[in-house]
Amino acid sequence: MMLLWGLAFLLGIAAIVWGAEAFAEHLGAAATRLGVSAFALALLLAGAEPEELATVVAAALGHAPGVALGDVIGANVAVSLVALGVGAAVAPLPFRADVMRYALLGLPLGAAAAWLAWDGRISRAAGAILVALYGLYVAAIWIAERKPPALGEVHELAEAAGKPPGRIGRALLMVLVGVAAMAGGATLLVEVVRRVTAVEATQTLLGLTIVGFATAFELVVLAWSAARRGAAEAAVAGVVGSFAYNVTMTLGAGALARPLVLRDAAALHLPWLCMLASLALVVALAAWRGKLGRGQGVLLLAAYPLFILVVLWAVPR
Repeated sequence: MMLLWGLAFLLGIAAIVWGAEAFAEHLGAAATRLGVSAFALALLLAGAEPEELATVVAAALGHAPGVALGDVIGANVAVSLVALGVGAAVAPLPFRADVMRYALLGLPLGAAAAWLAWDGRISRAAGAILVALYGLYVAAIWIAERKPPALGEVHELAEAAGKPPGRIGRALLMVLVGVAAMAGGATLLVEVVRRVTAVEATQTLLGLTIVGFATAFELVVLAWSAARRGAAEAAVAGVVGSFAYNVTMTLGAGALARPLVLRDAAALHLPWLCMLASLALVVALAAWRGKLGRGQGVLLLAAYPLFILVVLWAVPR
């Protein structure tokens, strides 16, 4: 049985790596085919994480609120610190005015989620509010990005403009296949680690660390792949979109499936604050020079172990 779970773990990693490569390689051509910017497409496709949604809903229905809430927090910290840290260590990640606006919008959304969940309870009504907030977020982005924005498109978008329509259509298909592969691979990884324990405190701890990192791993690979290919905006968009999606649609859908009630709400108070601080740190570092460079990337990566230490101290075992 352990051998089978090990093989499943490796298969999940392979699917994530392949999906991230396919997504980054064909992003520009697909954006041209849809008539939107590469930033908007990356934000809405990479940011909307079906494996996160499936995990939180399954955890809610399975009476595991610690996994659901911990996964949302842990994944957002991982994408902010590890995914952007890895991407910036490979190549500078630009934070132009529009990109910064989207990043800043994630902070009040995260604060709203933390406020609603502060007492360890998220009702169906609160879940509906979170889902509605994501709908407004997506609508604002789609309206703003429908026309070519002043973001400085990635080089793949410019190359795609000269390709015949058939090639562009194939690129759109490959982007969707890449997203599906990333989602399937991450879901498989999560299923492996979710079978460890039924104790709430341990579930919370695993959600904040192993499960959270596993579901965020696709964006770590995406950031590395996109930065290596020169599609740095795709990495930034994917992470920003993921943060907002997790604290609104993912958490809201879980509460709609079954109200989330955590007995030890205080155990998540510091992790919630760490989640907000991780995105705030990204914004502060990027605002300095309008980008995240290698030094800032190393600093973000170094902050992630500190989050793990906070979790180990805050969550009782």
